Amino acid sequence: MRPVIPYVTAALLFGLGVYGVLRRRNAVLVLMAVELMLNAVNLILVTADTTVRAQLPHGGQVFALFVIVLAAAEIGVGLAIVLQLYRLRASVAVDEVPLTERPSPERPAEPAVAVAVAGGDARPGPTARPGGDVRPGSAERPEGER
Repeated sequence: MRPVIPYVTAALLFGLGVYGVLRRRNAVLVLMAVELMLNAVNLILVTADTTVRAQLPHGGQVFALFVIVLAAAEIGVGLAIVLQLYRLRASVAVDEVPLTERPSPERPAEPAVAVAVAGGDARPGPTARPGGDVRPGSAERPEGER
């Protein structure tokens, strides 16, 4: 058997996988492209094992088995991340994933505290819970605002 044919096939598979990682926006398709690249590496390892058997007997096949185990673990973790991304964002587009965490406008940066008003106005302000959230309706309102 000529080893050139599997090497060229592996190079084409790896190139197709790199193209898929760089150009796809869908996270599931990116994971599939990574699997293509791992399969190309497996093809190279097995081909090298059959052509150079005298130096390291069955070394390529053992490494290929390790790559298959690594690919299975990668798919398990990757799909868990993609499912969580879909639950949070309702989309699996890779471009929409924030790389840094920004504070959301709904939550205040600092917890609200009760403030005593000078001048004899004894209305209490909003009370803060331990998480920093303000309970709605915790402050008494005058009769005209209800």
